[in-house]
Formats: sequence, structure tokens, C-alpha cells
Amino acid sequence: MKNYEIAWILLEYADLLDLTGENPFKARAYRRAARQLEQLSQPVTELNRQGRLTEINGVGSTISNQIAELLATGSIAAMESLKKQVPSGLFTVLTVPGVGPIRAHLFYQELGITSLAELEEAARKRQLRKLKGIGNKVEATILDGIRRLTDPQFSQRLPLALADEYADLLISRLNLTPEVVEVAVAGSLRRRVETVGDLDLLVATQAPEDVGAFFRSFPEFTKILTAGLTKISAYHRGGFQVDLQMVLPNQFPAALAHFTGSKEHNIRLRQLAKAKNYRLNEYGFQNLKAEGSDFLPTSEAELFNFIELPFIEPELREDRGEIEAAQAGELPQLITVTDIQGDLHIHSRWSDGLATIEEIARAAAARGYSYIAICDHSQSLSIAKGLTFQRLQAQRQEIANLNQHGDLGIFILSGIEVDILNDQLDFPDAVLAEADVVVASIHSGFKQPPETIMSRIELALRNPHVDILAHPTGRLLGRRAGYAIDLDRIIDLAVETQTALEINAFPDRLDLDDRSTRQALERGAMVVINSDSHRLEHLDNMRYGVSVARRAWAEPHQILNCRNLQGLREWLTSR
Repeated sequence: MKNYEIAWILLEYADLLDLTGENPFKARAYRRAARQLEQLSQPVTELNRQGRLTEINGVGSTISNQIAELLATGSIAAMESLKKQVPSGLFTVLTVPGVGPIRAHLFYQELGITSLAELEEAARKRQLRKLKGIGNKVEATILDGIRRLTDPQFSQRLPLALADEYADLLISRLNLTPEVVEVAVAGSLRRRVETVGDLDLLVATQAPEDVGAFFRSFPEFTKILTAGLTKISAYHRGGFQVDLQMVLPNQFPAALAHFTGSKEHNIRLRQLAKAKNYRLNEYGFQNLKAEGSDFLPTSEAELFNFIELPFIEPELREDRGEIEAAQAGELPQLITVTDIQGDLHIHSRWSDGLATIEEIARAAAARGYSYIAICDHSQSLSIAKGLTFQRLQAQRQEIANLNQHGDLGIFILSGIEVDILNDQLDFPDAVLAEADVVVASIHSGFKQPPETIMSRIELALRNPHVDILAHPTGRLLGRRAGYAIDLDRIIDLAVETQTALEINAFPDRLDLDDRSTRQALERGAMVVINSDSHRLEHLDNMRYGVSVARRAWAEPHQILNCRNLQGLREWLTSR
């Protein structure tokens, strides 16, 4: 058995332990051991033959004995016994994003849920949110996950963040085999498109048969769709297709450019190559007039240079003017994550966040930020523990104390995410004037007529204390379309009132999208990228907002939170 196959079985064992309510530390031990086996360079079978399994970090006597039993008999008796205690339908519940074995056990114990249909029914009846640790957001995520698995049209698109997770795991495993010289993600995921139809992986290898056999054996795949010598397509149990393309190492740069796309961008490159009497494809440049004069680029940059272009970043490769900009020497210097100086839309435990302000500040400082803004919900959003005026004052005092005595290495701005109600904001101007940062957003009345929604947004944009319009269109990817709004009018108002428009980096939103962001930037609007964090790990979602901005051709000087603290304060004051 291969190392990853043994690791996969240990992960299944850990799931079974959680499903049957065993001590969670026991399940974690099996998961730690599985991770170690996946990364191990030596074959586990050889270590077992030598009696050296316990030398593996995280593998004690119990797990080593069970690995030996697995290698000798093909199964683990204790694991088989546990399987008999678990209804078979629970394993399908585990495939739903956002569930996991601990929650599946909770649903089974409390609600008797043993199938996807029962889980969906409970979620639609709002029964899940009543359970400990399950709120309305988790319930919505679970419903979303069920639709991804059961609705063929819906499941065709993966959110960018979820596609990243799947791709990272597959790439890390491919890198374990020495036959793989190089591996990269390609397609729309490399171009950072907000949703991805399938995963495209590219491998450089001299041994495609061996790599193909290795790839086909991955336990995540429920069906091998095609299995050629250089291309394999498989159906992932997460409900999407994975395509693996294999090329020789010297073909890798040209193949990476080709399989990254987009189709329209590639057509333009081929036209430029043809003008030089070359054919460009995934194998490089073939001379159309002189045999033996083909050109294999050693990098993507060399490929572009051969047709007299500077390197074009993958996010720009959509035939939206990037070729012309490259020819004119006018490609943008795209923003990167390291350009971000702070995050201006973060929720703490004061409302519906899960971390304290001090915990958030330390986590943000560890990410290199020099400032953050705590913008908890305002009072009308009671479902999110919105702050009353009295609680807001108490929070501001806590922030002031932390800034003065916290020794955090970061400055905390006192903010508020104020709800835009039908005819007013959720706090009066006198309260908003005391905030360092005011973020305004809509959380209700999504189906109101366009003129009503627009009047609410204009009310917020014209308020002198509102600094940022958050998630401007209100969309949730795959779940909810945006409001019926006139985005052109909103951009004009934002420019007129000097209000920043937010790219909300939360993976379910990515709102504004790349096209709307580019339109806003071209018309002189200020844009800010915020994580809308509710947990510490959500701070890392900033990279998805940066991806949107890069696809929108954004440069650092156009993004508000690329300014240092002094620059941010100057902008806030100048408004």
C-alpha cells in the first residue's frame, strides 16, 4: 500500500471516531499521524518490515500496531467494528462542505439525521441553528453545500476559496512522487476567477504513465472519466471534475501559459506568433517556414518576450485590453497582498465575531498590518448581537485602553458597520461622528424595488460620516443575486461624495466583482479591500479580495488600505 492510501484510511478512522462520539483527542491523534504519513519520504511498508513505525512522529504503539494489522490483513478490526455502529447514510452527510464528522454526529444524536435528504429538510426548517455551536450562518453554509452536491447546474462552479483548498491538497500529494518534476494549477483557478468550473492541474514529468497511475489511485476520485497517456480526467467526490495534463519538463512553460488561458487571450497570442511565422500551442513555438527552427521557452516570461510582449500576469489574461496595454508599455503594477497595510471591516465578540478585540489585533499584527478597524454591527441587526449606543461606548473605551496600554504593535480604529434602514441610518449622526471609521451596509429588504434600494444607498453615500459602502451589491455567490441597483449611479455618487467602495473579500461575497471594480477605478472611485472577518482565520481571506482587485487592474495607490496609518487618517480627515 502507498503511504497516502494508509493515511487516507487513518483519516477515515478519525472520522469514525468523531461520528461515534469518541474522545476528540483520539481522533486528532489519527489525523496527525495521517499527515505525517502523507509527507513521509520512506515507504511505510518498508518501515513496518523493519519494525520502525514508532519512529514516525505522531505514531505511537497503538497506531503502529493498527498500521501493521492493516498491511497484514487489509483492514483494521477496531475500525470495522466502528463502521457497524454508524448508519451508512452518515457518510454521505460527511461530504457536505461545512459539516464534518463532529457536526454529523451532533445532527445524528440530536435530530436523528442519517441522510442528505434529512439534513436538507432540517436545515430548511431551521432546526440546525437551534443546536449548540450552529447558528444561522452555518445552517446557510450547509444548505449551500447540499446544493453543490445535489444540483448539477449549481455544482458546476466552485467558489475560489474552496477550489484553492482542493487544489492545494492534490498538488501537495502529486509533489510526493519523484516522477513529478514540477506541478502547477492552471485554468480559471490560476487566473483567480471568482468561481471555478473544474480544476486544471499541469505536471512536468518524464514518466507520464507512472504519474497517471498514481493520480488515478487517489481515493477522492469516485470515477475516472478519461485516462489517456498525457491527460486524465476524474470526478472528485466533492462534485466537480479534475483534469490532469502531463507534458515533458522542457514543454512546461509553454503548456502552463496555454492551459492557464483564457481562450480569448490565447487566440491573441497565437495571432502575434503567426505574424512572426510561428505556430504557438502547448508545446511551444513551431516555425511555419523553416523546419528545425522551433522555439521552446524556458519560462512564461520568455514566451511573452518572444512575441515582443512583457510578462502578463495570469489575472489579466482575459482579452480585456491586456495585449494592447502590454504593447504600449502600460500594464498596471498590480497590487499584492503585501501591499495591504490594514483591514477596515472586522467583527469581534462584541457582535457576531468569535474573537476578542485584543486577539484580533495580535493576529492582524502577526500578518504585518499596522492598523485595523473594529466594525461590529449596529443595533437593528439583533440576530448578530448588534451594538446599542451604550455597548458601542463601552467597546470604544476598550479600544482606547488597548491602544494606550495593550503593547500590540498595531493601532485599532474604533468603527461601526451601520445598517442602512429604509429612511435613515441605524445610528444618528452624533454617534457616527465619534467613530474613526463608519462602514454602511444593507442587511434587509433585499427584494425591495430598485428605486427604494437606490434611495437607501444614496442616503448612506451622502451622509458625511459614512466612509465605506460595504458589499455594495449584496450578492452571495451561488445563493443570492445582488440587489436591483444602478451600479453606474452608485459609482458616480461614490466619486462625488468621496466614499470608498468595498471589495468584500469574504469568499461567499467577493463584492464588488472584478468588472465592477475596474469600472469604479477607471472613474476615479476609491476602493478598499476588507476581509469582513468573524473569526481570526477569516483575516486570511484578504487574499481573495486582492485577487478581485488584481483582475480589476488595480494598483496599490488606488486601494485605500494600501496607505499607511497616517495616509489613511489624512484621507478620513480630508473627506
